[in-house]
Amino acid sequence: MKLQVRELTDTRCSFVVDGTMPDIVNTLRRTLVSEVPKMAIDEVEFHMGPIRDEEGNEYDSNSALFDEMIAHRLGLVPIPTDLTQFTFKDRCECEGNGCPHCTIIYVLNKKGPCMVYSGDLQPLGDMSLAVKEQLIPIVKLKEKQALLIYATAVMGTGAQHAKWQPVTVCGYKYYPTVKLTGDCADPKRCVSSCPKKVFELDEGKVKVVDPERCDLCMNCVQACTDAEGVSLVTVEGSDKKFLFTFETDGSLKAKDALAHALEMLSNRYEEMREMFSGIEA
Repeated sequence: MKLQVRELTDTRCSFVVDGTMPDIVNTLRRTLVSEVPKMAIDEVEFHMGPIRDEEGNEYDSNSALFDEMIAHRLGLVPIPTDLTQFTFKDRCECEGNGCPHCTIIYVLNKKGPCMVYSGDLQPLGDMSLAVKEQLIPIVKLKEKQALLIYATAVMGTGAQHAKWQPVTVCGYKYYPTVKLTGDCADPKRCVSSCPKKVFELDEGKVKVVDPERCDLCMNCVQACTDAEGVSLVTVEGSDKKFLFTFETDGSLKAKDALAHALEMLSNRYEEMREMFSGIEA
């Protein structure tokens, strides 16, 4: 099996994997979506009753949204996650009581009129755990409205709830091979038939410039013909070679999410190998 990285940023990864099968690639996709863990806000405590500022002004503890809706929005805010630092609450040495190894507590204290954003969540203690996506809107507060919230983030997986999914976009496709076997009768029609811009005109002739963009729609097969209507394009997708792309929500770096998913799969297959090795023929 060979792997070639096409793009790698903090939140996006695209690579070509060659010499494998669709079920293996799909297993990686499912692992990234539902089994790689991350931190997310799971409990939200709202202060009830009046809220006073430093000058003694009194505010109502409410907003235009129900508390449940605000809690739901907070749960979807990407929380910075270091998989080497945090563990699941039920596996922690604190026995589920909550500690810095399994729990992050955030405070949100805002007084209207204003818009409350994700960046208003302030971690108690380590400021490196501050939310990186600062401008996710939560709720708009009017005059004399205020929110005082304590939010607790814990580790979970996408199999439990979507808020614990570290990736947003995740998919793969058969690696496309696009070939031209002659000069098209209508080059402009051939180029415009491809929504992914796989073709370009080069001195009046059609040229394949980026076959990896192809999504196997086959429009070009019908549009690129000779004067007698015979197709001059062949498009094939390999079931042994795949183009895999995924994006994270920012809670994990794309490289860390992929490395953890591959490690999980490696450990799982190793456990299976050991189980089968003990079976007598």
